[in-house]
Amino acid sequence: MPDAINGTGENSLIIHGQKQTAGFACRAGRGNPEDFSKYSEPKFIWSADSHPTASLTVSPDREQHFTDEKIQLNCSGSSADWRVKRFIESYNQSDLSDCSSWGTMTGSSCTFSSLEYHDAVYWCESGSGEFSNAVNITLNTPDSLLTVSPSWLNPGASVTLSCEVKLSSAGWRFYWLKVVPDLSKNNYRYELLPESIDGTEQDSIIIPGQKHTAGYSCIAGWGNSDFFAKYSEPKFIWSAEPHPAASLSVSPDREQHFTSESVTLNCGGNSTEWRVKEFRESGFSSCPCTTWVSMTGSSCTINNDRSFKSFFWCESGSGEFSNAVNITYQNEGLLLVSPVHPVTEGASVTLSCRLRGENKLSDVIFYHNDKLIQNDSRGELKISAVSQSDEGFYKCEHSGEASPQSWMAVKGPGSSSFPVLLVVGSVIGVVLLFLLLLLCRFRQTKGSGRVETVYQDEQQQPVYSSLLHGDLCVYETIRRPGNYVNVSGQEQPDYANVTARSDSD
Repeated sequence: MPDAINGTGENSLIIHGQKQTAGFACRAGRGNPEDFSKYSEPKFIWSADSHPTASLTVSPDREQHFTDEKIQLNCSGSSADWRVKRFIESYNQSDLSDCSSWGTMTGSSCTFSSLEYHDAVYWCESGSGEFSNAVNITLNTPDSLLTVSPSWLNPGASVTLSCEVKLSSAGWRFYWLKVVPDLSKNNYRYELLPESIDGTEQDSIIIPGQKHTAGYSCIAGWGNSDFFAKYSEPKFIWSAEPHPAASLSVSPDREQHFTSESVTLNCGGNSTEWRVKEFRESGFSSCPCTTWVSMTGSSCTINNDRSFKSFFWCESGSGEFSNAVNITYQNEGLLLVSPVHPVTEGASVTLSCRLRGENKLSDVIFYHNDKLIQNDSRGELKISAVSQSDEGFYKCEHSGEASPQSWMAVKGPGSSSFPVLLVVGSVIGVVLLFLLLLLCRFRQTKGSGRVETVYQDEQQQPVYSSLLHGDLCVYETIRRPGNYVNVSGQEQPDYANVTARSDSD
């Protein structure tokens, strides 16, 4: 450089009025005659301003691009010879390379795509020695983020699903999927909701009438292209309402337990394969029973030496979720003894308090939704006929020490479990058959000349309804670039079969 022909005694130099991209290097000399060091690696100053004789354009014209997307860098100016350079710096390592190393140079254009994430600076260099403007390009597959509200369900309530694309702009379509347990692969499969076959421009949907525990996911697609963000992590909506084909019971039947006490979670229903899952309030942890204890058939026994509060539920080999339960483990102090499952309206229930090693206490104070409801020498709170007004948070107090509070749910008398429905259904079926036989006999005696008999087609296929509503069975395919990784970390093929099927069937 003109300012440095004779060298400088200073180890720094200020260059004024720099407008365009440029590269610089330095070296040092000492003695007379001078001995010189090696030249430094070149360092670049990048500018978005185009040089009068060299410029770079990008197609598609945006900074953020998808991995595996085809990108073209076009050099233009007064030269016939060009090269495109790229600089990547990550993990304290830098890489400066030509298009020929990672793309294809054709004339003045460089075309490339990459399956790997990176954030890099690109520019053109002409045969006549000019630098073009520089551009930042980020290659990424953005994350889809799903939120659900509420997460703990009042059966029959509406559920809102909201999806967003992390670190990305507008222009997305959103697809909504039901998460279905797949025990054979130790993960989940995704079934597209019927309302979401063509995607939605809105980033949220409302699901009415949700009764049972369910899992959901979302994925966003860019405009009308084949590029998709990553599937969101599955989010769960928990319900205390048992599924007709899957239920979870707890032994002993209470929500609060002391550490080192054994608690057995039993899965029941129409499947021979089960897994118990846990979501811990202290942080996301949706892991199966086999991660922390052993699963024996349809039962999982917990014996924990740490305090925690978690939601537990069963997932069946046939793809159903059971009801969910709250379980609290506490090391010391006072515990409330309350039912872990909802209490049927009209039934009786007894709440009590306990200390470690002492199951019977007297002079216990009870609170309902932080309101004092009993303060005498009795050690139990007895409700002879439970009503909806008894639902809420309960806690107890003894000798100045208070227990954690627990929610006691109340269900209507019509909220029968699967065995009760089966018995009632069988009785109704027998009655209807008897009436049918009487009708046939009556018509015979009337001399109508014929006997009318009603047949049930044994080959009749069940009518499936979607998770939401309507008699609809949908098979759809969503294509995304390359393989994707599911929640267990395993790679899946390019195409995911997504199906709308029945939540009850």
